[in-house]
Amino acid sequence: MKQKKPSVPKGTRDFGPVQMVKRNYIFDTIKTTFQKFGFMPLETPSMENLSTLTGKYGDEGDQLLFKILNSGDYLTHGERNNKQRVSQEDLDQGEKHLLKLISDKGLRYDLTVPFARHVVMNHSEIAFPFKRFQIQPVWRADKPQKGRYREFYQCDADVVGTDSLLCESEIVLMINEVLGNLNISDFAIKINNRKILSGIGEVINTPEGKETDLFVAVDKLDKIGVDKVLGELRGKEFPEDSLEKLRPLLSPEGGNAERMETMKTLLADSEIGLKGIEELEEVFDYVANFGLEDHHLDFDFTLARGLSYYTGAIFEVKVNNVSIGSISGGGRYDNLTGVFGLEGVSGVGFSFGVDRIYDVLEELNLFPENQNITTEVMFVNFDKESEKYCLSVLSKLRNAGIKSELYPTSAKMKKQMTYANKKNIPFVIMVGSNEIESGQLTLKDMNLGEQHSLTVEQIIEKLSN
Repeated sequence: MKQKKPSVPKGTRDFGPVQMVKRNYIFDTIKTTFQKFGFMPLETPSMENLSTLTGKYGDEGDQLLFKILNSGDYLTHGERNNKQRVSQEDLDQGEKHLLKLISDKGLRYDLTVPFARHVVMNHSEIAFPFKRFQIQPVWRADKPQKGRYREFYQCDADVVGTDSLLCESEIVLMINEVLGNLNISDFAIKINNRKILSGIGEVINTPEGKETDLFVAVDKLDKIGVDKVLGELRGKEFPEDSLEKLRPLLSPEGGNAERMETMKTLLADSEIGLKGIEELEEVFDYVANFGLEDHHLDFDFTLARGLSYYTGAIFEVKVNNVSIGSISGGGRYDNLTGVFGLEGVSGVGFSFGVDRIYDVLEELNLFPENQNITTEVMFVNFDKESEKYCLSVLSKLRNAGIKSELYPTSAKMKKQMTYANKKNIPFVIMVGSNEIESGQLTLKDMNLGEQHSLTVEQIIEKLSN
């Protein structure tokens, strides 16, 4: 029987050493900024109870949950060995009962809902406001395509236990710092407030129970255009007079200040809409008081974001002139913990999509050139005498913080040099009988092809610099 060629599931990927070095560069940059702003690390399990996950992401999100089968095999009739029988009574109780019987757990869809669950379970031990960051993979049963994967990492930072808009402004600062440190300069932080969207819903007389449909459709504006947004709402049974009132709201003009004044006029009869504008103006004031002049903030009152738990400010970050979509997003949620029994804990947070940032850095060629160097210097292994001598020198280089390795066997020189080239090792040290006797080791620069005879101390000084 022909053996099937191994593969990975669609929407997932292996990451070799070169890719992992680049990914760790992104992780370290983000983690350093999170810690600088006072956020503490947290991890939650890869799987959660489905009761924890469902109903938190809207209908579309629920359909993208990866469900995990309970232990054991199931039959719809008969019994055999250790297989569990699904009875007619189980079948009669319907799909939800069967789902719980077969699967009551799922892979986490994001990091925010598990975080809220953690806060509720541990609230008596947590000092509020609680600032946490979390860097872990999430899973979504989405259609794989460029920039969209079924398994990917998120880097979340959230603050819960305060409704201060200072937190929103610090999110803006962290986004600017992370992207600046990654040498990404041409980007926009789109910001809106769900209260403004609710206000739009009021002034266009959105039919009862259709507000979420409005949010979801408007959020697609930059992808499908005004006419298709209106067409989607028409398909959701929005009346024509509501759509006519909505049309002029979908064509923003002017800068941030001008758009805010326009919305104040359009939402003059909506108390909640005006409250949303007031909150956004306060965020802009905070950012200005921090002294961040080029803040990249762009007030976009069509931004909605799909997650149903947002109640206040919402963010989405896009890098301009690249093929990748948004690389970061988030917002405020006033009562996400309420669904788990802890009322009145307001929070705000955002997430970086590492996989998309990676693709952006690749597309713009922004990774530092030395990111693919995992070993700085390799010792050539000539024989047992050479090997023994190199061990003590190897320890000295490692103690000096120089990434070093000794080729494990006395293979042919060509094989050892090929290994060094494939790993992009920039320096090679050769120690033969003459070097052992003189204490002057041969250091070869693999890029320039130059060789120098140096003491161990001189080699450490050269490589450290």
